[in-house]
Amino acid sequence: MNTDQLNKRFSKSTAEEILEYFLKKFSEKIVLASSLGLEDQVLTDMALNIDPSAKIFFIDTGRHYQETYDVASETMKRYSMQYEVYFPDTEEVEKMMKTAGPNSFYESLELRKKCCEIRKIKPLLRALKNRKAWITGLRRDQGITRANIEKIEWDNAHNIIKINPIAQWTIDMVWDYIKKRDVPYNRLHKNGFPSIGCLPCTRAVANGGDIRSGRWWWESPEHKECGLHSNKHNGRE
Repeated sequence: MNTDQLNKRFSKSTAEEILEYFLKKFSEKIVLASSLGLEDQVLTDMALNIDPSAKIFFIDTGRHYQETYDVASETMKRYSMQYEVYFPDTEEVEKMMKTAGPNSFYESLELRKKCCEIRKIKPLLRALKNRKAWITGLRRDQGITRANIEKIEWDNAHNIIKINPIAQWTIDMVWDYIKKRDVPYNRLHKNGFPSIGCLPCTRAVANGGDIRSGRWWWESPEHKECGLHSNKHNGRE
């Protein structure tokens, strides 16, 4: 599948039009990855309105905020849907906790990435197994690591096509959609959390601060990814 041609084809298409095309094209082989953040809630609403049986998965790292579980519960009730839920391997978590301790991710980039690998990346591999495409809520203005994303990309790291329908949206566009459609959202977003991950690795951001500055705040900006969206062969992670 030629992603350059697809990006030209959908250059002026709405997010809904892109979603509808790929949901129909790949059917059971496409899945929406949801972190339960604002962008993924927008896409959840869009996808389920297009196809009530659309597949959506959530990786439960075991260290989320309670508010994240609250919005998952509210979303399930609102749309009468069920998530595909993926947990990290119990033995790997137990070994990491025993050998490195519960806060090892603060000690070095290597140990932080190891934690993300166990809690996020390996569950992602299971979620994407036998899929042909995955949908994400990535946006270009989320930070320097995402500034060049396209609406449709080939993900070399996972050997799968990646659909980013709202890549060109601004945060104001996201909020406008949320409010217009009364979409459930994580209440932490109203308390200074523009981006929400695991509790120990996310904190509130000062008004007007970089959208991802509260994620892994002890690291430099170019490292603020967990590896879920790694695409190293294309020179971007």
